[in-house]
Amino acid sequence: MIDNSIFNNKKVAYHTLGCKLNFAETSAIGKQLSDEGFVKVKPGEQADVCIINTCSVTDTADHKCRQAINRLNRQHPDAIMVVTGCYAQLKPEEIASIEGVDLVLGANEKFSLLDYLTKNDSSLTGEIHREDILKVKEFKPSCSRDDRTRFFLKVQDGCDYYCTYCTIPIARGHSRNASISDTVEMARQAIREGAKEIVLTGINTGDFGKTTSENFFDLVKALDALPDEIRFRISSIEPNLLTDDLISFVAQSKHFMPHFHIPLQSGSNEVLKLMKRRYGIELFAEKIQTIKKIMPGAFIGVDVIVGVRGETDEYFEQAYRFITSLDISQLHIFSYSERAGTKMLKIEHSVVNTERKRRSEVLHALSSEMTTRFYISQTGNQANVLWESRHKDDKMVGFTSNYVRVERPYDKTLVNTIQSVRLGNLNEDGSALVVD
Repeated sequence: MIDNSIFNNKKVAYHTLGCKLNFAETSAIGKQLSDEGFVKVKPGEQADVCIINTCSVTDTADHKCRQAINRLNRQHPDAIMVVTGCYAQLKPEEIASIEGVDLVLGANEKFSLLDYLTKNDSSLTGEIHREDILKVKEFKPSCSRDDRTRFFLKVQDGCDYYCTYCTIPIARGHSRNASISDTVEMARQAIREGAKEIVLTGINTGDFGKTTSENFFDLVKALDALPDEIRFRISSIEPNLLTDDLISFVAQSKHFMPHFHIPLQSGSNEVLKLMKRRYGIELFAEKIQTIKKIMPGAFIGVDVIVGVRGETDEYFEQAYRFITSLDISQLHIFSYSERAGTKMLKIEHSVVNTERKRRSEVLHALSSEMTTRFYISQTGNQANVLWESRHKDDKMVGFTSNYVRVERPYDKTLVNTIQSVRLGNLNEDGSALVVD
């Protein structure tokens, strides 16, 4: 039993990088610490403990993690510096060698942080605690709110796909999840805490159910049966796991929004084969057509990676032509980064960094066109907007059910409420529609 009196009023600072799953897990850690007496540090205060939850999806992500560690070490020189997350799982010795780092915890150890903090402060000098994540079978649930209206509910962790460019399986372990009943109860708890919108998040969300002999579609149906006023969004789902039955269900759902995030990664079948993806562009195109046929106003975001080994100029042009043919709303573009331990390193053809950057810029320009076109198509529509707490100057933002960003004059009474509005034109910088 932990004597929480030793933690009363201890100040803790958090810094999270990477995916929404990381933010959900940091929130879960924060609740553990808060329950034991820790207090979140305020601006200008000195922290007793700094916790950095890291990402390692690219070299850039690693670099940002190191920058964050150094910055927090300068801001809080006397704090216990704890680093965890994917970067810590993959390269613990590299992190432990950084000045100021006291404790490095692997992907599974992060949830036992309190146990390590009970040690004498002076004994924590670059300690590493990290087990083989591929042997971990336990699922650690979490849900985050932070300062946003939207909650992120972790429903699944790990991945068994082993794409050739990706380190996630060796950073996160095998696919695993809680039961449907436990997951629904977590959603109920978020609703009790004021949630109006919950995003289902995971590493391979559609693979939910593998460890409980259940499936993602049944989870969606169970959540949709909740009687509360609540919106659900699916953060990301592999095209081969996005069934036509699931698409049809979302189209008539009470709670699930007409908003899909689907990783494509490349619009070239040859490159998809090099990546060891589990679908071709034909299946992907069919999924987009099915969504748009029954939900013409659905927002569809698509992940794409440029510059992977083996992506010749011809293959990139094929991918570009395919992406332009899709009726989608936004691209999320990532430049390929070589990752140790991945099979893609065996492919001889390499794309120089300047060309990776050029291809990224080409797709970013295309994405801007797609989003603007989609937003303009929504002008004049009546829509329900969930207003968020964040605001800049005298403007606040919110999102429609189909994920159109909307802007209006700030009104504190509207935060975390759903308002029916008529959508006007684009705002000055084109980032949102205004209320008509």
